[in-house]
This record gives sequence, structure tokens and C-alpha cells, in this order.
Amino acid sequence: MRTEPIRDQASAEAAEQARTRDEPEASRRSSQSALVRPARSSQALKTGLIFFPAFDWAISPTHPEREERLLYTRDQIFEEGLMDLPQIEEYKPRLAELKDVARVHFCVPDVESKTTEAHLIAAGSTLVLADALMSNQIRNGFALVRPPGHHSMRVVHGNRGFCNINNEAIMVEYIRKKYGMRKIAIVDTDVHHGDGTQDIFWHDPDVLFISFHQDGRTLYPGSGFVHEMGGPAALGSTLNVPLPPGTTDEGIHFVLENLVLPILDDFGPDLVCNSAGQDNHYTDPLANMRFTAQGYARLNERLNPDMAVLEGGYAIESALPYVNTGIIQAMARLDYSHVREPDYVPGRFTQTGEMVRSIESTVNYLLNIWETKDDLISRAKEELGQFYRNRKRVFYDTDMISENQEETVRMCPDCQGYLMVGTQASQGHGRLNTALGVSIPLFACRSCQDDAREEYEEHKQDAKYDFVYLQDRPRDVYRSYHTRTRNERAY
Repeated sequence: MRTEPIRDQASAEAAEQARTRDEPEASRRSSQSALVRPARSSQALKTGLIFFPAFDWAISPTHPEREERLLYTRDQIFEEGLMDLPQIEEYKPRLAELKDVARVHFCVPDVESKTTEAHLIAAGSTLVLADALMSNQIRNGFALVRPPGHHSMRVVHGNRGFCNINNEAIMVEYIRKKYGMRKIAIVDTDVHHGDGTQDIFWHDPDVLFISFHQDGRTLYPGSGFVHEMGGPAALGSTLNVPLPPGTTDEGIHFVLENLVLPILDDFGPDLVCNSAGQDNHYTDPLANMRFTAQGYARLNERLNPDMAVLEGGYAIESALPYVNTGIIQAMARLDYSHVREPDYVPGRFTQTGEMVRSIESTVNYLLNIWETKDDLISRAKEELGQFYRNRKRVFYDTDMISENQEETVRMCPDCQGYLMVGTQASQGHGRLNTALGVSIPLFACRSCQDDAREEYEEHKQDAKYDFVYLQDRPRDVYRSYHTRTRNERAY
């Protein structure tokens, strides 16, 4: 299971310069945004890696989401000698704190019941690399961890889409709170729509979430359409690119060059994160796309994320070792041109004219959404008044849980407003706990902070709910109140 030998650093840098020289300037993402990004000294030349296969966690022994997803990759990387290179630094994982999870999720009834040690280590691994990045020890980082997380939403009653808690969202909110960053871009390259990450940042205009994925009409979770653009105060901050089954490197790179990179340039994020799902690969058993290891490596080189977090990818032997090797070499600015799958034949996959036109039409539609988002937000605020309310249903396919939610958002003229979400769930014929969560955004105005805290105190007396939660991000305090026992705890 070998790729071609790795070229030395000088050859890699020369190859990189040649590729860059031939690229049009308009399609490149600038290394500095309009806002302040993390300082990078000349010594910060390493790519940080963490491997966490989670040997003691599995949905079932034969489930596609199992430890071998990382074991074959680790063997390949060590066989190639990547871990011996000065451009690579391996870090050890640690446990995330319960507070780190509560900062993002309303876990019903509590964080402990919805997470295992493996979940906390997977999330904690991203925080280790985040600290290394922000302290200028590394130039970028890739957390190769499981269980994955991008289908986990703000409210958590159980496992959906193989995910309990959202590793990347936990990392983003940790960075924002600890290091004061505000504008974050998340680009989700998993073949499945990142519906959990979308849900968590749906009302946040400071987080740009872009997901390109196989069309939800043909694949789980059945969402991620172009009309899903974010909450009324954050319209255009969520952009979904549903792609036709069979999309190749050509189609995905068209989306990257003509939509993703120009919008990132315009948005000017402090940090760019990649939800690095690898199930767009042509051998993946759970999807129908035609992406290659070279396509993934090139995507990573062009996107140039500060942080990447592994999500899906289930072709354990035929894809993951090659895809991950290519991504790591691209992140470390090594030459990846000889990374090849054993069965790959150049020119094997092509797109029909109809597919090409469909992708171009989607890109043009979303560019128009991005360009007009300020007008869309202004009109929405005028029409909605003081509060926005929305009801939705969520299905947990792994744990077979049905949930009903009702969101209420304060439409504040001075900030994004605070959020309240009521939730009621059932499993089979059994009723699960009901809850109300009150969430105060990190950058909420003083008025919204005060009002939200009052809402929490008032609803502690509401017998309609078994639990009432408060996410107080400005104070970094997270409370849970059991209405029947009248016990309150703080994370």
C-alpha cells in the first residue's frame, strides 16, 4: 500500500511555486483577511496532527464508522515516513471538559449521558491543535479523530448520522471565547450535508458555513438545499451547494474556484476551518460521487485551511489511506503529485453536459444570494418584528428518536439577538425529557444578555419542561435546572 516516494522540501516548494504561478490571481484566497488573523512567525512551519482511532467506541462491530477508518491511514502515513519529517508534528489528545460541550450543545438531560470518554477525547483533540495553532507552534492542524460530529445539532437527545457531539463547532466556540476571534469560516467537504453544524450556526452572521455535498434528494440527511441560507439575521451566512451524483474532481473544483474562494476573500475570516469528510471518493460505499485522492489534496492546497477536522469517509482500504496522505502532504506543503489509488485510471470519470450546467447554475444562484444578503436581512427584519419563531422536526436515525423543536429568536437591532429553543422528543412509544434552552451569543448586546438571563430565571418555574438550560457565552457560564427536583448545576 505504497504511494511514490516523497520528494524533498526544496522540490516540494518549487512545485508549489510553479503551480501558484500558473493560477489566476482572482482565484487565490489571500493569506491575510481584512481582519486580524493569528500571528504566524517564520518558525511556525509545521502541520500539527492528532490520531485518535477510539478503539473502545463503536456503534456496532461491523458498522462503517469503526476504528479501521484511521488504522489503515496511520499505517500508510508511518510507512511513507511522513511522521519523521520536520514539517509534521504529532500531538497527544486530551479530554474536552464538560463545559466545552455545554458551550455549544443543550444535551438532554445532561452532557454526561450523551457522551463517552471517546467523544470527549475526539473533541478535546481539536482543542489541543487549536491551542497549538493560536500559540504559533504550528501553521495548521488536522485532527484525524473519531467519532465524527457534523450531524450533531445544538440540541442533543442521542446519536444521529453517527454523531453525538459536534467536534468542529466545539473547537470554533472554544477559539472564539479563549482567543477573542469573531469571524470564522467553516467549509464542509463531506459528501453528506453538514446539517448539525448548519443548525448550530444558523443564526450567527459571524460564522460563514459553506457545505458542498451530494444532492440531499439522493442521500442522507435529505437536506442542504440552496434555499437553506441561515436565520433571518444571518441570511447568506449559510450557503449549501447540492451536487449531482457522479460529480468529479472537475465539478468540485469548479465550485471551489468560482464560489468558495471568492466568497472567503469577500468575507475575510479570522480563521478558516474544514470539516474534512472524505466520502466524496469514488470508492465510498455510502455515496455516489467521483472525487479522487489527487482531487482532495488539490482542494486542501487551494482552500488552505487553518484547521481541518475529520468527518466521514468509509472506503477504509481503497480511499482513506491515499486521501489522508494527500491532504497531510498538501497541508505540510509537501509534493503530493505521486499519491494515487492503485485502481485509478486518468480520464476514467467524466461529467455530462447536464451535470456541468446544473453545477454552474447552482454556483451562480448562490453568488447572487451572497451579493444580496444585506438586502435580504434588512427585509426580513422589517417583516418579522420583535421576535422570529420557527418549528421543525428532527429525526435521529441511529437512535431512532423523533424530536419536535420550537425556536424563538429576539430580532435585535444591535446584535444577532438571543435564542430560545423548546424541545420534546420520543423514542418508540416512550416519551423522553422535555427541555427549554436559552442561548446568549458571545457578542450579544447588554440588553439581550439581560433579557435572556431573565427568561432563564422565569422558565425555571415552568412545569412544562423537565429541564431548563442557559448558555451564557459572554460570562462563559452554562447552567442546567431540573424543574422537578429544583436542582441547578453549573458547568
